[in-house]
Amino acid sequence: MLHADFERIGKEAYKWASDLFPLCRSLTGPGVRETLAYIKKILPELEIRSVPSGTKAFDWNVPDEWTIRDAYVADESGKRVIDFRDHNLHVVGYSEPVDCWLTLKELQPHLHSLPKQPNAIPYLTSYYKRQWGFCLTEQQRKRLKPGRYHVVIDSDLKPGVMNYGELVLPGKEDQEILLSTYICHPSMANNEISGPVVVTALARALVDYKDRRFGYRILFVPETIGSIVYISRHLERLKQAVIAGFVVTCVGDERTYSFLQSRRGNTLADRVARSVLRSMVKNYFQYSFLERGSDERQYCSPLVDLPIVSVMRSKYNTYPEYHTSLDNMKFITPRGLAGSYRVLSRCIAALELNRTYKAIYPCEPQLSPRGLYPTLSTRESGQVVRDMMNILAHADGENDLVSIAEIIGVDIFNCADIANKLCAAGVLEVV
Repeated sequence: MLHADFERIGKEAYKWASDLFPLCRSLTGPGVRETLAYIKKILPELEIRSVPSGTKAFDWNVPDEWTIRDAYVADESGKRVIDFRDHNLHVVGYSEPVDCWLTLKELQPHLHSLPKQPNAIPYLTSYYKRQWGFCLTEQQRKRLKPGRYHVVIDSDLKPGVMNYGELVLPGKEDQEILLSTYICHPSMANNEISGPVVVTALARALVDYKDRRFGYRILFVPETIGSIVYISRHLERLKQAVIAGFVVTCVGDERTYSFLQSRRGNTLADRVARSVLRSMVKNYFQYSFLERGSDERQYCSPLVDLPIVSVMRSKYNTYPEYHTSLDNMKFITPRGLAGSYRVLSRCIAALELNRTYKAIYPCEPQLSPRGLYPTLSTRESGQVVRDMMNILAHADGENDLVSIAEIIGVDIFNCADIANKLCAAGVLEVV
């Protein structure tokens, strides 16, 4: 998994994203099912679940299913001046059906644009209050002339199902790592589709990785309501088994890396993510849990309290293209997707390697008789010895490898190699 062809994976993930980008996803409906069906072709082991509308999940209920076929605003000549067929962000998500004639003055309260971003179509939804609306660029809005307009939204909003995808891979141990991404936004590249394609690539690698130490629980859910429903159905198992996890979103651009910590801030997932980011990218933005905004809100909530973090590129709600039509396929790149895959795969590899060690001998052991002391004294060999002795010095049966790596300032993968040699030499043991 660590020696993957990252360039190839990035190009492949970008192709998947290009195929999935045009689909009109929402919390429910055909777009979600089409997205899951596409992913299932890559991951045949994926199970697609259905939850009926009205299903209770803690303080929430699964909403009615929304299906949209067409929507437009046409002028008196019949010309469509706003057309859902041109861009699926033109309709406010979950808009109820409408077919009427309105004057421009009557229409204006139902129109949404961004004066400060005149070329962008905003993304808006109204999941839990029945209403309708259209989104358009500020330039389009300024071109509308006084007169009467034919407003049509051909949609259904009625009892149906909410769908999500689940892939559970067993490991040698009962503990699990959680990967969660969401599939509920229409055509947005970084904020939406980058997460599912990177998770799909990771899941495919994990399916092929037969020597899994931990189990993996991989979820493709509608944001918020999907994770709440899933937690409500699996809370006991999640609390018992999950030792670390990642909400994967906004992982497609090349601008930066970002880390959003868990509510506690010091879980194994927090420590592994920081360790990997420090060793791989040096500079990254770190955000506290106060700046949360995705499904970590549910996984880390007090009565759930899972060790879940987010490793991202440009964090949601921090870049100007966010939740607009400018978050398109030009905003993400194969290289950006590959970089995120590489960082997250290293996090997974670090978790697989992480163990707690204990020194066998009181005081320092002799390295020379065991072939651990270099025959030539150089600056490099001296550092190797110091690293070995530092690992032994902190292997007290309580510090895990991630903690030791942080204490001594050595990459966790180098620490793992040294620890394996010390175990083979009989001076260190796994607790």
